[in-house]
Amino acid sequence: MSRARDFADLAGSADAGGITGRNLIINGAMKMAGRGTSFTGFGAAVNYSLERFAHYHSSDGAFTVSQETSVVPDDFTHALKVQTTTADASIAADQRLIVFTRCEGNTVSHLNWGTSAAKTVTLSFYVRSSITGTHGGAFGNGSDNRNYPFTYTISSADTWERKTITVAGDTTGTWATDTGRSLQVVWGLGVGSTYSGTAGAWAAGDKNSATGATTSVLGTLNATWYLTGVQLEVGEQATPFEHRSFADELQSCKRYYQRWENTGSDATSSKALGAGLWYTATSVIGSFRYDKEMRAAPTVVTSGTGFCKAYSPGAATIRSGGSGLDSIGLSSARIFFDVGTSRTAGDGAYVQLNTIGDFIALDAEL
Repeated sequence: MSRARDFADLAGSADAGGITGRNLIINGAMKMAGRGTSFTGFGAAVNYSLERFAHYHSSDGAFTVSQETSVVPDDFTHALKVQTTTADASIAADQRLIVFTRCEGNTVSHLNWGTSAAKTVTLSFYVRSSITGTHGGAFGNGSDNRNYPFTYTISSADTWERKTITVAGDTTGTWATDTGRSLQVVWGLGVGSTYSGTAGAWAAGDKNSATGATTSVLGTLNATWYLTGVQLEVGEQATPFEHRSFADELQSCKRYYQRWENTGSDATSSKALGAGLWYTATSVIGSFRYDKEMRAAPTVVTSGTGFCKAYSPGAATIRSGGSGLDSIGLSSARIFFDVGTSRTAGDGAYVQLNTIGDFIALDAEL
């Protein structure tokens, strides 16, 4: 076969979405929902919902975020949905509601942003909203001091549309190339003038939308906005969305967030934590291995003091104090906790989540 034929086949494969590894976005198809599928009651802070996607809210409105499975475009089974439950029809200059995803420096280091060799990228995504008109968003860096606002148009209400944004890479600014926060993509659902900038150009500062974006999802009661099929790739053309396997996407997400929960179902519970021994008559020590090495030593969140229990020969004892998990590393931690019932020091112990609803979550998000 000729080299020309090889290159033609390669190009055809790219056009058909056959080349893997193009998409720099994790969970762009919105399938992964390790934290849950419905979220509400947010303050002025970064809150993650579906895996690798988060939102920040500071306004007089309110909204819900959920994983949608019925209103989806062709070739997709899931989407992220935002719905306004309390409208803020007059967004103040310093207020905003944004949805965003962040890329680790290791993932985007080959883009060479911040240098004269910066590469052009193309963002594509499927979006649907009850609010027609000009919507906005922005690219930004991990230091929140470089931005590239953009606009896109919702032409028909409640209709899925695919949008593409091509951006010449930033030749200045600081862009992490390690485990830190680097490139982020933001969609504005109601952004005040302080966080809006001129579309189509790199500039200094923290901007989340464009001044030309005249719509606000947050400004209308019961307004909806859906997102899926998010893809960021090198080059000036958007190729078909790269559908990665469920297993591959799950493992990618676990670099940033892992969760063990006792659901009460043998099919869905992650009850076992690890093996150890009675360090003293009233304390247990053991080893807890993560499913996958994480981006950084994670923050540990548990359901409460009695989230776990230890089995010794013939009996189980619930944690009553102590750290629970300490010596937190990238791939493992130490189980160490106190119990209220005396056992024999040196006896073996099996540690698991205590009861339905108990959990451990490991968070190494950017």
